[in-house]
Amino acid sequence: MSFVACAFVAGAPASKEPSAVDPAKAGWTPAALDELAAYVQSQKTTGFLIIQDRKVIFEHNWPLPADAANFAANFTHGTDAHGALQEDVASAQKSFIAVLAGVAIDKGLLDLSKPVSDYIGPGWSKATREQEKSITVRNLMEMSSGLTEKLTFEAPAGAKFFYNTPAYAILKPVLEKASGKKLDDLTRLWLTQPAGMKDTLWRERPAVFANVGNATGLYTTPRDMAKLGQLVLDGGKAADGKRVISMAQLAALFERSATNPAYGRLWWLNGSSYTLRPAGARSETELIPAAPAELVAALGAQDRKIYIVRSRKLIVVRTGQAAPDRSFDQQVWVRLMKAAPKD
Repeated sequence: MSFVACAFVAGAPASKEPSAVDPAKAGWTPAALDELAAYVQSQKTTGFLIIQDRKVIFEHNWPLPADAANFAANFTHGTDAHGALQEDVASAQKSFIAVLAGVAIDKGLLDLSKPVSDYIGPGWSKATREQEKSITVRNLMEMSSGLTEKLTFEAPAGAKFFYNTPAYAILKPVLEKASGKKLDDLTRLWLTQPAGMKDTLWRERPAVFANVGNATGLYTTPRDMAKLGQLVLDGGKAADGKRVISMAQLAALFERSATNPAYGRLWWLNGSSYTLRPAGARSETELIPAAPAELVAALGAQDRKIYIVRSRKLIVVRTGQAAPDRSFDQQVWVRLMKAAPKD
């Protein structure tokens, strides 16, 4: 049986859940979709989901191999109703936090132009008091704090792009102070509950997990990740029509930052003339050349992916272990564009 045949599931969809369709009837090329699925499976993938126009084009969840016990212990927490692992999605969590920050702005609780110290007090970094006072909430969201990963001063705030997870993690206490709520509570009330995400929660990472300055992981599933993508496609509204984030604040997340045109506010953006990547390397290309220029993405270590293409009403999610092919993004999109309906 082909991967495409496995992806089609008959029967009535759950309430507010996307329904499955025959990919061929939706304009997809079955042979090319099989080729894509085979490639994705070969890359240590546990979950791969394609949704277009609220219809499930492809969905498959693979079990972890026997030699992945350490990964299972450090990155997973049960399964959902579709058999998908609930996994720590690493830095893809940043894009969830970005939406929460936008909601906080809508509520008048957060001002990106204010210094971080206005919310959590001075001394949160190892910079001098004056250097620290120049670092705004927006700098944390755009990865332009000017700090090293040890939170020491390296450059003036706003002067350069440096993908800095420990600095980003300061946004969590900032949101808690701004809202007067714990991260778990504000995430549930502002995002996961209204968006219908039933398998998403924050957890302390295991002690054996390397501490990269971000002690809490967001554990979620492909279906819930896709709901974040659908929220973006729907202009900030949940499936039941309830507004979660304003259109203005949602759009602001995807404005190209001054220090890296491939990065917005905790979201990656395609279509730029060059890209500064997390490890600091610069490439004179857009983020994913094979993908549509308008693509936006939530990306995390171990190749966690939420790709979103608005004009195609398309969401693609990938979870699992790190892909052996370091050109994974490009190779997925080369194959996906062959399989997808032609414009």
